[in-house]
Amino acid sequence: MRLTFLGTGTSFGVPQIGCRCAVCRSPDARDKRSRCGAVIDTDDGTRLLIDTPPELRVQLVAADITHIDAVLFTHEHADHLHGIDDLRAFSMRRDSPLPLYGSAQTLTVLRERFAYVVDHTMRPLPGTTKPEGQLVEVQAGVPFSVHATPIVPIAVPHGRTPVLGFRVGDIGYITDAKSLPPEARAALAGVRVLVLNALLRQPHPTHLSITEAVTVAQEIGAERTYLTHLTHENFHAELAAELPPGISPAYDGLVVTLDSERPA
Repeated sequence: MRLTFLGTGTSFGVPQIGCRCAVCRSPDARDKRSRCGAVIDTDDGTRLLIDTPPELRVQLVAADITHIDAVLFTHEHADHLHGIDDLRAFSMRRDSPLPLYGSAQTLTVLRERFAYVVDHTMRPLPGTTKPEGQLVEVQAGVPFSVHATPIVPIAVPHGRTPVLGFRVGDIGYITDAKSLPPEARAALAGVRVLVLNALLRQPHPTHLSITEAVTVAQEIGAERTYLTHLTHENFHAELAAELPPGISPAYDGLVVTLDSERPA
């Protein structure tokens, strides 16, 4: 399996508009963070896109992603959703609409904000195209499959907005979580690669802090944990140097490979 981080920044992104802090002016490419999204390539050849952040076109071109099989939406906040129009590049080459998986709440918002993507009675004019998506509702704790790939949706709290994380094989992807309830921890038991949001050093009402994320990561016990949804509060290199073994900050463009065989 392979996990590609498309974006690893908070909803503001890094550099942040109007900010002249040292991190926002950093020459280290790892300190340039677009909004959160990822791609998982499974051993059976299935390619899953997680979320459609506003920079999606730029992210996909940079990662040389030329096709996807489905989109998994974590929730409906703009930084995870508003690049959806860029799915047109994929759907126009398909014989059927692109499957879009999400919770009932997320799909309701998709219908309201982006009816032209999911309402198949809205046909483009001859000679033009539009994204074509097929909504598929999923429920936390109820596994589903894309092709031969089983996926487990995982409910995590995020203020007033419920969020879905996803377990795909030995990869667990959790973003925008304030905590991991017992059901979420049980669903992540045994993952080898864990992705966790880690917004700030200080507590935040809707996100794990860096300290809280480290504690959760150590309790889950994955071989490797990557922190995402990071702000301009930290230089990548400095944060990487202070984190415990097995826990690292992710960065845009990072590719993590996972052998199909578990270590002895």
